[in-house]
Amino acid sequence: SQQNSMHTIKIGGVPEHFNLPWHLTIEEDAYLKDDIQLEWTDFPGGTGAMCEALRNKDIDIAIILTEGIVKDIIAGNPSKIVQTYIQSPLIWGIHVGHNSKHNNLNNLQNASAAISRYGSGSHLMAYINAQNHGWDTSSLKFEVIKNLDGAVEALTNGSADYFMWEHFTTKPLVDNKTFRRLGDCPTPWPCFVIAVREEILLSKKDQVKSILETINTTTADFKQIPSIDKTLAYRYEQQLEDIRAWLQITEWSQSLIADKTLNEVQDKLFKLNIIGKIVDTEKLIFKM
Repeated sequence: SQQNSMHTIKIGGVPEHFNLPWHLTIEEDAYLKDDIQLEWTDFPGGTGAMCEALRNKDIDIAIILTEGIVKDIIAGNPSKIVQTYIQSPLIWGIHVGHNSKHNNLNNLQNASAAISRYGSGSHLMAYINAQNHGWDTSSLKFEVIKNLDGAVEALTNGSADYFMWEHFTTKPLVDNKTFRRLGDCPTPWPCFVIAVREEILLSKKDQVKSILETINTTTADFKQIPSIDKTLAYRYEQQLEDIRAWLQITEWSQSLIADKTLNEVQDKLFKLNIIGKIVDTEKLIFKM
């Protein structure tokens, strides 16, 4: 009898429009031709939750925020960045509850930020935003809310004052008057990278390589897929004009993140006391 040579590889990412290329390729069985069973898990809790899942071996690969995985690798997460996934910045909207007394970003200086968990993008970006406004970053206050649903609750009942989350994902909540957006804060670097557990890089390097080849073929032409804007709007319950605006500013990548970029990320995190040391970029990346 023929030996089953199927490789099961577990991958995770946020349930957001950025990740549609993964779902399309999985749905069309694009990985099976290389004997790879790619199993996707949604992480509504974002980057902090994925860092934990990589450490616990619940997933092998994560589509994860650059600053979050850099911080966690330095803190001992045995994973490496193998490629950039989204080259453009992530646009973080800064939101308050619709009935909040805050009408102006500067009012938020001593307010409390809802964050999905410590080490998540919503946590790290609160520091970047504070620094952009010249606030004292050592006195920031946080309320852990796990995910977007938790943020709705916290901002509505007043247990937190503001919440930073991806602009377009949160837009329907601005439209239906759950939130008000006071401004935006783009990441100063490419936003999403692909990170893989070291153990998998050693034992299944060829499989990881072919996964990257497949996803890169799809992302390279993603914007040219007929009616992709309508597909995205439908699947992510977004207005068509919002999706079109998002597609205009979003660039996928098929290459490894630059050393210079990794050093910029580390510099920023170090100055904000989010990491205690700056490491050689070789400790952060794995060249396929």
